[in-house]
Amino acid sequence: RRFPTVELRAETFNGSTHIPIPSDSAFLKALLLELRLVDEHVFVEQRDTCTRINHSSMHSVSTAAGELWPVLAFHKSGLIYACVPLVEGSLEPRPPLLTVSGLSQGLALLLGIMDYVSPSRKNEAELNAKIGQLRNLLIQACPLGTPLNTDIRSLNSSFEDIQEMPADKDQPAWRSSTYKGKPQVNVCITEKVKCMQYGQRDVVDTWQVYGAVKCKCDIEGSAPSVTLSLTLPMNAPPLQDIVVHHCVTSVDPAMLMSTSAEPLHDSVYNGPYKFPFIPPSESFNLCYYTSQVPVPPILGSYQLVEEGSQIKITVNLKLHESIKNSFEYCETRIPFFNRGPIAQLEYKVSYGQLDLSREKSLLVWVIGQKFPKSLEVSLTGTVSFGTAGKEHLTDYVCTGNTAYVKLYFRIPDFTLTGCYVDQHSVQIFVPGKPKITASRELISSDYYIWNSKAPAPMVYKPL
Repeated sequence: RRFPTVELRAETFNGSTHIPIPSDSAFLKALLLELRLVDEHVFVEQRDTCTRINHSSMHSVSTAAGELWPVLAFHKSGLIYACVPLVEGSLEPRPPLLTVSGLSQGLALLLGIMDYVSPSRKNEAELNAKIGQLRNLLIQACPLGTPLNTDIRSLNSSFEDIQEMPADKDQPAWRSSTYKGKPQVNVCITEKVKCMQYGQRDVVDTWQVYGAVKCKCDIEGSAPSVTLSLTLPMNAPPLQDIVVHHCVTSVDPAMLMSTSAEPLHDSVYNGPYKFPFIPPSESFNLCYYTSQVPVPPILGSYQLVEEGSQIKITVNLKLHESIKNSFEYCETRIPFFNRGPIAQLEYKVSYGQLDLSREKSLLVWVIGQKFPKSLEVSLTGTVSFGTAGKEHLTDYVCTGNTAYVKLYFRIPDFTLTGCYVDQHSVQIFVPGKPKITASRELISSDYYIWNSKAPAPMVYKPL
């Protein structure tokens, strides 16, 4: 899809350095050459010279008019996803990539398209149907060349529902279609917890919580007004680093000024966390936040010691008593990088079961849906390895005894901050009694426990 408005802006911004985009067929031919999908075994100087080593999805495509840059393109599952982002300025000298805002927007749009298209790639008829709908969806997602909504799957593929101009002058631009039916609101709070535990005296363990409030509001009217409140338990740490969606009409400025960069003190904003907004037609993230919770949900220790040709491992995990002991899943993965396949394994687990991965370089300890009454589990074992082959996993970090275990878990109907949506506090100023559904979840994200018997990459180390 071409956007004449964007091409005109590029010509204005780039001036004498402007390179026009060639015809579709010429651009495709040049792109296939650049991506090494044609003439792969032929040396092409403009592509294969040592000065053009490229490890990213950013490309410079050679055209009859000159080098077209930047071209964002990648090849995935038999399809090529590509776009040419706008550079708001001269191209000589080339500006740093971080200063080109169109790159992140273009990448988000391409990933949204890939997310929409890729599930159907094995069914050719379904794939063709989806690609046929893409043009209509891009009118909503990227009407004048600027991505407004990169979640392509959430858009309505029916062209009839798209309004070229809002019928009501009060209807905001982000409400691309109108809803008919019983009003209903779905809200889900998802908190992700990141953690680094080292088990060493001179290194401080770190953990962070990131929350997102996702909403889907099916409400009649051109500009319905909704107010949603987030509630915290008594004495819970406050929400910080709050970022709100552009549909939010007003919030207390102090709420947005509360930052985790400063230590907690009495003047920090403690609520109420009220968000009045006019919802878009599709699902959206109402806000994001962080919080400085006092403890991580699962405390652990990991010890790996080499004894001759064998290594001995010990893993201890303890669920904090304040955490809901009801998991959708909970497992610990113990990788052995830079070694051969596991040839011999002797182990003892106090709870759950231990599985060996197919490639024999990863132990998976499945704890299950509950910790025992003691809230503590342990694993001890002795592992020996065969000869390493090319197919075995490697990692630049995990050399020698520098190793880790990684936790994966999800706790439904629970948040680490205690944050929840009181269904009775949701106010919708429309006729009829709306159906309100609220849920929440806690998910692990990069939850590492490092071997305490060896140095590990430090997030923070005191002087």
